[in-house]
Amino acid sequence: MKLELSIGDRARNIEIERHDGQFRFRIDGRAVAADVLQVQPDVYSVLINGEAFEAHIECGASGLHVHIDGRKFPMAIAGPRQWRRDRNLIAAAEGHQPIVSSMPGKVVRVMVRTGDAVEAGQGLLVVEAMKMQNEIKSPKAGKIERIAAQEGQTVNAGEVLAVIV
Repeated sequence: MKLELSIGDRARNIEIERHDGQFRFRIDGRAVAADVLQVQPDVYSVLINGEAFEAHIECGASGLHVHIDGRKFPMAIAGPRQWRRDRNLIAAAEGHQPIVSSMPGKVVRVMVRTGDAVEAGQGLLVVEAMKMQNEIKSPKAGKIERIAAQEGQTVNAGEVLAVIV
């Protein structure tokens, strides 16, 4: 997958390749030793060239931002598989919140059904990626409008798994 990632005033061309269950990263054509793990919704543990940090992604009416080491940076992602967050901002403002897969994997458990009331932080689905199970949690209190994934289904990064209103 090829993306153009802009954080603050710096733009980088990022290539992400999956090979034998591992991810390989190239930044501006240069191979980079990196490891990214989603630790909770919109929070990622990042290890780049031996340096670790935590990135908090925020998507709101003012756009997409990333918080790193107490600093907030505007962020933009352009590419064939954008996180789809920018396309869903209008729906989110109206109360619809799509729940998307942050990486390719397999849905191993669906813990809610259409029509269920959920609380912020409640587990919705479990997606297995790179031999690790990641619980996808609700970003807000609401009602499950639609479940778009089922147990055993393979999903791609950015694919909508459920919608909360």
